[in-house]
Amino acid sequence: MRGYFGVGVEGINKPFNVGNLFRSAHAFDASFVFTIAATYRRAEGAQTDTSDTLANLPFYSFPTVAEFMLPKGCALVGVELHDDAVELPSFTHPRCAAYVMGPEKSSLSPGLMARCDHLLKIPTRFCLNVGIAGVVVMYDRLLTVGRFPPRPVMAGGPGGLSARFRSPAPLAEVALADRDGEHTD
Repeated sequence: MRGYFGVGVEGINKPFNVGNLFRSAHAFDASFVFTIAATYRRAEGAQTDTSDTLANLPFYSFPTVAEFMLPKGCALVGVELHDDAVELPSFTHPRCAAYVMGPEKSSLSPGLMARCDHLLKIPTRFCLNVGIAGVVVMYDRLLTVGRFPPRPVMAGGPGGLSARFRSPAPLAEVALADRDGEHTD
């Protein structure tokens, strides 16, 4: 699947969390990162953004939800633990998307949620750290956009590569299993 994605936050004020999220977005090959109504100081965020994302990706800082803009055709996906949100394992990612997470100890604003094309939630008992939530969503996107072949039915990777790393059980373990009736060869 061609397309692109961006990752951002609304109303966040912990620069370490933003730096961590932006570093992960850079690692997952995001096209851009953004903040909305957030307090983000690059120097503080750089302590956790060791890849210097803002020197490598476009960064957009929107002072308010009303000033927030996305490219034409880019779907806004709110990541929120909300009753009406689609659970991530059942969500089909848009080809072109911007994922937005809310502030610590709070939720996306009603104004931003109203602008979302989709709401998705990670099926957890309570909210995750914003950086962790972003990684889960980006990893799911990576798995579901068709970049990798389907997983094999049996344990291990495609082509049976895992089998070559298996070694026969040491003879003492085989003898003990035989003695205890566990070995069935």
